[in-house]
Amino acid sequence: MGKRYKACLVGCGRMGVTIDDEVRSRPDSALYLPYSHAAAYKSMEDVELVAVADIIAEKVEAAKRKYEVARGYTDYKEMIETERPDILSIATRPSTHASITIFAAEHGVKGIYCEKPLCCSMEEADAMVKACEKYGVKFNYGTQRRYTPLYQKILELIEGGEVGNLQSIVGHCGFGGAQWTHTHTTNMLMFLAGDPEAEYVQGTVEVDEVDFEDNCLERDPRILLGFVKFRNGVLGYIVPGLGYEFEVSGTKGKIRTLNNGLACQIRKAGKWNILEEASFPEFKFESGTVNCIRDLIEAIETGRETKGNILLARKSQEMIFGFVESHRKGGVRISLPLENRSLRICPKDW
Repeated sequence: MGKRYKACLVGCGRMGVTIDDEVRSRPDSALYLPYSHAAAYKSMEDVELVAVADIIAEKVEAAKRKYEVARGYTDYKEMIETERPDILSIATRPSTHASITIFAAEHGVKGIYCEKPLCCSMEEADAMVKACEKYGVKFNYGTQRRYTPLYQKILELIEGGEVGNLQSIVGHCGFGGAQWTHTHTTNMLMFLAGDPEAEYVQGTVEVDEVDFEDNCLERDPRILLGFVKFRNGVLGYIVPGLGYEFEVSGTKGKIRTLNNGLACQIRKAGKWNILEEASFPEFKFESGTVNCIRDLIEAIETGRETKGNILLARKSQEMIFGFVESHRKGGVRISLPLENRSLRICPKDW
C-alpha cells in the first residue's frame, strides 16, 4: 500500500457523520453508501480520519465513538493547526464554507472536499477560488453524481455521438431550494453539457420581493423555472417534476435517467425520427463520496485537476445566483459572469 493520507472533518452533522443511517434501509441505498464523509474515509485503506471538529461538543463525541476517531475539537482552526491534515472535509452549514476553505488553504491543507452549497455569495466564491489557486490546493465539490459511473457513462455516450449533436438537457428535479437542492442540478446540467461556460441565464423563483431590499435573501428560494444557454450552444432547463431525473436530447436520440439514477433509458431515432428504445450499457453502483475523495487523492498525487474543481464549483454556483438575479430584475436574461457579486442567499440558520 502507498502513502496513507491524513484526513480531518469539520462538521459532525448529517452529511459529515449521520446520513448513512438515514438511507441504509432504503431500496435505493446502493446509490449512496458509504454516503457521509466519515463513513467514506473509514472505508478507504489509504486514508486515516485522524480528527473531527464541530462547535457542538456532543456531536464531536458521538462522531468519535461512531467511527473510532482518535481526537475531536470544537475549534476547527486548532484542529487544522495541530493535526496538519492532507485532506480536509467541510460539512458545516453553508455560511462557514468560505472562511474554512480559505483558512485551510493558508495552513497547508493539500486537498479540500467541500459540501454543497458552495457558499452564500459570488464574492465568497471568488475568495475561495483565489485562496485555492494561490496555495495550489486541490478542491472537489460535494455534487456526488459527477463522480458516479452512471453519469460518467452518459457523458461518454454523449461525447461518442450516441445521441447526435447535443441540443438540450432538462433537469426534472422538483421545486427544491435554489441552494439546497439545485446546486446539484446546475452542476449536473454543466457536467452533461461538457462543462462549458454559460452565456446567460433566466429564472423565476419563489421569494418575497421585499427580501431583495438589502441584497440578502434570508430564505433559500424555490426555483420555479431555470434556463441557461451555454456557450457551446447547449440549452439547459430546470423544471418541476416528481423524482430527480435528467433528460438529454440530441439530433439522433435521447437519454433519460430514471428514479434518481437507479436505471437509465436510451432511445434512438429510427425511420421518420420515431424514437426506439435501445439497450443502455451496464454500469456499476459506486459511492459518489468515495469516488470524490479518490479523485481528490489522485489529483494531489499527479498534479492534474479534479473532476469537481473550484472553478467548476464556482460556475455552477453562479448559475444559481443568476436565476435569482433574473427574477429580481423581472425575468430578464442575466449575462455571466454575474455583475451583482454581493447578492447573498443566507437563511438565518446557515
